[in-house]
Order: sequence, then structure tokens, then C-alpha cells
Amino acid sequence: MILQEIAVRNFDWLRSNPYPGRGIVIGQMKGKDDYVQIYWIMGRSGNSRNRIFVKDGSGFVRTEVFDKNQPYDPQLTIYFALKHAGPHHVVTNGRHTDAIIDVLNAGGSFERGLDAWQFESDPPNYTPRIAGVLEIVDQTGRYELSVLKSLTNDPRYSTKQYFRYPTPVPGIGHCITTYAGDGTPLPSFAGEPLPVPLEGDIERIANDYWNALNTDNKVALAVKTVNKNDHAFKIRIINKLGQIPKEIR
Repeated sequence: MILQEIAVRNFDWLRSNPYPGRGIVIGQMKGKDDYVQIYWIMGRSGNSRNRIFVKDGSGFVRTEVFDKNQPYDPQLTIYFALKHAGPHHVVTNGRHTDAIIDVLNAGGSFERGLDAWQFESDPPNYTPRIAGVLEIVDQTGRYELSVLKSLTNDPRYSTKQYFRYPTPVPGIGHCITTYAGDGTPLPSFAGEPLPVPLEGDIERIANDYWNALNTDNKVALAVKTVNKNDHAFKIRIINKLGQIPKEIR
């Protein structure tokens, strides 16, 4: 089976999955000089669903509470999801975004930025911390993905998995999610990152992935494209709550 067929099959899995949780995709656009990062959040509780993505003046994307009149716990739900520094563009599902950026700015590695982190302290799920970094140097991009999780939902044991992609395939991204699907407790993502398709421009990619997510559980989605020649980037955000912010830059 060729890679494109595998990617389509994996996209069908995403479309049929009621609860993959939070997800990251990184890859290269087809027929363009741009790389892509996708990040989405889903939620089953009111606290998780009461969120939107916003972009600040630096082009960073963070989560924010939509209705501040409702009770909410910011500990695991409010954070920068997309940040960049120099040639590095980082995406994660939590506050480890800042830690990775700090280490990269100091000349360290993506892996070193995750040394002090493990899965989230949210029993019984122990949600994996997922992360990715895109690095563009000399008009060439490469990326890494990581999954930090417990072993079979046992908080006594943890594992850190890293996957490197030094030669991106045009039209293909690699996807990791926090969960393999719905359940009690929620089963953690397992195996290698899934090849998935990246077809069309930023608008099509945003709409394709937003429409693939479960209608009841999806909360927000952000797509970022970065040009390998001048590092110019664009961001498209879709929020389930409130107005949908327009693009960006």
C-alpha cells in the first residue's frame, strides 16, 4: 500500500473516532514551499469545552476561557499551544510549550526541553503530553514529534517516545493524538505517528480537519503554515464557541 493510501485510511480513522482528544499534525504542503502544523483540542467536560484559540501580536496561539462567568480550572487547559523562536516552531498540548522554547533559545534540544515533563496528573486518564517541533534551516525543514505517557494508565511507570522526520514528504503529515479513542479510562495513543494527507491551501486543510473531528466533542483548531524561503507564516483558527477569527498574517 502506498503512503498516500495509508494517509487516507488514517484520515478515515480520525473521522470515525469519537474522541481522539487533542491532536498534532506536522508535515509539508503538496506542491508548495510551505510546511504545516495543525493542533486541535476536544473536550467532554464543561471546563474543557469552555475554550477558544486566540492569536497574540507575536503570532503565538494560546487557549483562552470563552465564558469567564462559568467555573473553570486553568491548570491543564490554559497554555500557549503554538510558539516560535528563530528557526523553531513548537506546538504542544500544554505548558511544556514554554519549556521547550526556553531550552531551544539556550541552544538545547527538543528532547532536553521535555526532560522535566511527563504525562498529566489527571487520574484515571493520565493524559499524554504531546509535542512537536518544526525546524527550518537553509530552506530545508525537518520535524520531530513526541509522546510522554504512562504505561497502561499506571502512574508509577512512564515512557517518553520521540520520532524524527528529516525528509518530509510533500502532501503528507504525521499525526499524534492524546487518546486512541473514547473509553473509561481513556486509552492513550499508541504506536508510531500516523501518516495523514495535507491537501490544498491553509483554508482547505483547516476545513478538512475541522470537519473530520467529532461534532459533539471538538472545541477548536489552529493551522499554521511556514514558508521555507522567507519563514513567513499564516495561521487559521476555527473555534466552536463565539466568532471564528479570520486569518491572520
